[in-house]
Amino acid sequence: MAANYWESTQRKFWQFTKEELAAIRQRLDDADKELVQMFPLPQMRHLNIYFNQQINRLGKRLGVRQQGMATAQVYIKRFYTRVQIRHTNPYLVITTALYLACKMEECPQHIRLLTQEARSLWPSDLHGHDASRVGECEFSLISEMNSQLIVHQPYRTLLAVQEEFGLTHDETALAWTVINDHYMTDLPLLHPPHIVAFTAILLALVLRPSGGSGSRDSSTGPGPAGTGSAVGVATGPNAPQGVALAASALAQAQAQQAQARAAVMAGGSQGADGMGGASGVGQAAGSEQPKKATDPRLAKVQRFAQWLADSNIDIDAMVDCTQELISFYECHEQYNDKHTREQISRFIKARGLDK
Repeated sequence: MAANYWESTQRKFWQFTKEELAAIRQRLDDADKELVQMFPLPQMRHLNIYFNQQINRLGKRLGVRQQGMATAQVYIKRFYTRVQIRHTNPYLVITTALYLACKMEECPQHIRLLTQEARSLWPSDLHGHDASRVGECEFSLISEMNSQLIVHQPYRTLLAVQEEFGLTHDETALAWTVINDHYMTDLPLLHPPHIVAFTAILLALVLRPSGGSGSRDSSTGPGPAGTGSAVGVATGPNAPQGVALAASALAQAQAQQAQARAAVMAGGSQGADGMGGASGVGQAAGSEQPKKATDPRLAKVQRFAQWLADSNIDIDAMVDCTQELISFYECHEQYNDKHTREQISRFIKARGLDK
C-alpha cells in the first residue's frame, strides 16, 4: 500500500477538485461566521507561505530532511480541511505536524528537544506549551486524518526520471525547488505527485537561464534535498518567455495525444491518418527545428513534449498545475510576512491559545 500511490489513502481520501476544496473551506467558515468576521486572516496562499517558512525555520534547527518538512506541510493542509484554523494555535500545529512527519519519514526527533526549539522560535505564541501539549495535538492530528499518514511525494518521481530525460544537475536542482514551492499551494490536495513532478521538470527546462553557469542557478536553492525556492527564477525577466514555451510544449503534447486517442477509438482503421496528423503537428512546430542544433534547451523541451504525447500522463492536469504554480509565483510578490504574522498572533492571544 505504501509503495503504490494508486491504491493509497492519499488518492482515495485526500485528493479533491478545486470546487470540493473550496466547499470544504467554506463550510468551516460558515460554521462559525462570527469568529471569522472577528479575526480576518490573509488569503490561504499567504498563510501557506508563512507556514512553509516557519516549518523550514524549525526543521533547519533540527536538521530535518526536506521530505520530512514536506510531509509536515501536507499534514497541516489536511488537518485544516477538517478543523477551523482559528480554533487552533498554528504554531502548535506546525510543531506537532513536523514531529509526526519525522516519525513517519523515519527521521524521528525527540519530543522535548523539538518542543524546546519551537518555544525558542515563537516564545510569545508558545510560552505556555510543553511536550505534553504536543502529544495531545499529535493525537488530534492523527484522529482528524483518520490515521492516514502515508504521503507520496513528487521527489521520488523526479529522481527516478532525471537520467531518462537527461536532466543536468542545475535542471534537477531547479525542478526540486519547484516541488518545494508547490507545498505552498493547494496542489498536494489537488493532483497526484507524479503530475507535480513532471510539471516541475517542464518548468525547470523552460525557466533555467540558458547559457548560464552553475553559480547562476545556485540562487534557486541548494539543489536536491535542499529547501530553496524557485521564486527568483520564476519571476525573473526571462520568465514570460519560459512560460510561453511551457504552454506551447503542453499544447503540442495535448494535440498529439488527442490524435493518437482518436485513432485508437476509430479501431485503427484510420491509423495512417492519425500518424499523418501527428506528423502535421510536428511539421507545425517545424519552424523550431533549426534551433535544436543551437539551442539545446529548446530541443530538450521538445523531446519532453514528445515523451508526454506518447505517454498516458494527464496533460490537462499538468496545464492546471502549471497555471497554479505561475499564479503562486505572481502572488508571492504581494506576500507580507509582518501582516500575516500579526493576524495569526492576534487571534491566538485574543482566544488564549498561547497558554
